[in-house]
Amino acid sequence: MSDAFGDVDTIWMDGEFVDWDDAQIHVLTHGLHYGTGIFEGVRCYDTENGPAIFRWEEHLDRFYESAKPYDMEIGFSREELTEATETLIREQNLDSCYIRPIAFYGYDSLGVSPGDCPTEVAIACWPWGTYLGEDALENGVEVMVSSWRKHASSQIPTNAKTTGLYVNSMLAGEEARRNGFVEAIVLNKEGDVAEGPGENLFLVRDDELYTPGLSESILDGITRQTVIDIAEDLGYTVHDDATISRGELNTADELFFTGTAAEVTPIRKVDNVEIGSGTRGPVTEEIQQEFFDIVERRTDKYDEWFDYV
Repeated sequence: MSDAFGDVDTIWMDGEFVDWDDAQIHVLTHGLHYGTGIFEGVRCYDTENGPAIFRWEEHLDRFYESAKPYDMEIGFSREELTEATETLIREQNLDSCYIRPIAFYGYDSLGVSPGDCPTEVAIACWPWGTYLGEDALENGVEVMVSSWRKHASSQIPTNAKTTGLYVNSMLAGEEARRNGFVEAIVLNKEGDVAEGPGENLFLVRDDELYTPGLSESILDGITRQTVIDIAEDLGYTVHDDATISRGELNTADELFFTGTAAEVTPIRKVDNVEIGSGTRGPVTEEIQQEFFDIVERRTDKYDEWFDYV
């Protein structure tokens, strides 16, 4: 077991709990060769009422919806996936963790058509801290605009969280890191801002928030929607169907990423151009603080977003 996964020892696979090292698939699995899988990333937070899974129902909604374009039948109910996940968290004594449900076409034949390949489903949970670095939440990250473009929804469905599509994200992110940046920003085919490799993006101008709309080839992020709700409840105007040009990034008052892994992470530089004051801006800080007050249950707001284990 890699040290990256901590002290966990069990994975749920197709209705059974198996030893971590025995959670294996055939080398000719269809999903391995063609990227025919769908997945979710979910966080469980440590609260005074015990571990709490954040927006589990919304993640399950997207999990089942992501399977539809691929004619993939998830052979387990929402209740079964929930019970499996909660058991993994309880039995492995995880106070907080990252949860990865995945479904993919398995081993049967290796034509491009999945044919009679079975749909295999698995869930793993493990401890996972700050995604973009320990100081990123306070000091922000430096990013570059990638030379790789985001595919259009007319090419591959961008509203489905598909395993194969993350090759695009990997290329953009690794390009950024080779050039000394923490993360990338990816433009769509029109040259406007889409998102990060694993994050949505928000721009702040004159105390109003702008985030690319669904027509900009983005994934409809659950943390994105969470931040929209939080910001509006704090009294901010949010433009959630914006078209943001590349040049607008450099003149923004503030920029920040959102995502299950990234949570709410400020962006302090884009292509070595300082954003705003070059530090976490006041709007980002207020939204970020409210977000963490909510997920760590320091407030009673939005309790319906949590499933307590």
